[in-house]
Amino acid sequence: MVKHNNVIASGNVKKDWQRHVKTWFNQPARKQRRRIARQKKAVKIFPRPTSGPLRPIVQCQTLKYNMKSRAGRGFTLEELKAAGIPKKLAPTIGISVDHRRKNRSLEGLQTNVQRLKTYKAKLVIFPRRARKVKAGDSTPEELANATQVQGDYMPIAHGEKRSVEVVKVTEEMKAFKAYGKLRVERMNQRQLGARLKKAAEAEKEEKK
Repeated sequence: MVKHNNVIASGNVKKDWQRHVKTWFNQPARKQRRRIARQKKAVKIFPRPTSGPLRPIVQCQTLKYNMKSRAGRGFTLEELKAAGIPKKLAPTIGISVDHRRKNRSLEGLQTNVQRLKTYKAKLVIFPRRARKVKAGDSTPEELANATQVQGDYMPIAHGEKRSVEVVKVTEEMKAFKAYGKLRVERMNQRQLGARLKKAAEAEKEEKK
């Protein structure tokens, strides 16, 4: 029997049980269909990489996950400018652009600029027309040796252990009152406007 204020269990589940079972007999055929679709896509987008455009390295959101890195939506206009890549050219050479994202740290900016420079150095640009070679296109030797990159290229390295520095606790550290210091600084910030006003009035009175 059911205890407390809970729903009484129904025995009707045993009747016509086959209606309540979901089968996945189409799974092997679906796997094959996906594989063929990937192969067709790779042929269609040749010589571009199969995994799509280059993505930036960004930090995950919230305090719980912000130590982890992941692939972002696109590079900022500031990062493209620092790497010397025009924002209109970037999408045409396999670089994703996100005009809304902002750089919050110098470290993140430098990492992505270096990522762009590395990509640019490895990049092989095919001419739009075989007979009409423009400035910026790769040489015939580079085009002959070019291959399509399968899977992830320039993957984001995970699991890098950060170095922890062990420091001996001194008497000065023990004597430091963190809570009191925070309260004093908070009060100083709140009283800043009033104190500046008072100092200006005192200076004005002295001039009289």
